[in-house]
Amino acid sequence: MEDLLNKLHNCVEFGKTDINSPYPPDRKGQKGALEYTQELLEKGASPTNIMELALIPAMNKVGRKFSENKVFVPQMLLSAKAMNVSVHLLKPYFRTGELKRKGVFIIGTVFGDLHDIGKNLVAMMVEGAGWEVVDLGVDVKPEKFTEALRQHPGAVVGLSALLTTTMVNMKPVVDAIKAESPATKIIVGGAPLSSGYAFSIGADGYGKNPQENVLWLNAIGYAK
Repeated sequence: MEDLLNKLHNCVEFGKTDINSPYPPDRKGQKGALEYTQELLEKGASPTNIMELALIPAMNKVGRKFSENKVFVPQMLLSAKAMNVSVHLLKPYFRTGELKRKGVFIIGTVFGDLHDIGKNLVAMMVEGAGWEVVDLGVDVKPEKFTEALRQHPGAVVGLSALLTTTMVNMKPVVDAIKAESPATKIIVGGAPLSSGYAFSIGADGYGKNPQENVLWLNAIGYAK
């Protein structure tokens, strides 16, 4: 079982989705994350072990490599795709309660901003770290965030903006969320932001990159 978990970890780290995936070229025709996850489940591996011993460590490693400029957006997206096929096979276990999520993370790009690559990377990394992700998309108005919070009480919220002209729209969103639920934790991120700006608008955290978002989520003690 340990060998299969290591192989699954390796497939996610290097973006090998399934046996038909042409990437990475040196693994063409070899099993990928899909097949190894199926094999692990068929052999009776615990879904929790699959998440905690293969998928989460693999995505954490990818996040560290991204932070250190050892891999870039295309490689991270491939890793996330490989992770997603495994998570899809595990979703029935989330529904039955056999496999627990760490919590719910609501994320969206604030109103006026249509950029989504950074948001998508964060969403993928957070899901790979064991959270349920509610992605509201782009150009999200304050009321859509508060409505999502009413549907998912106790969730953490992530806000994204890529432009200096749209980062100012984060404050009304933060204000609306805090008015709805003062205890809700909010993390913000995006190219023009800084930690100083994040805290000046009332956010609780600042994620410079996807991995920092994951580390912050783990640090605030929301794991259940």
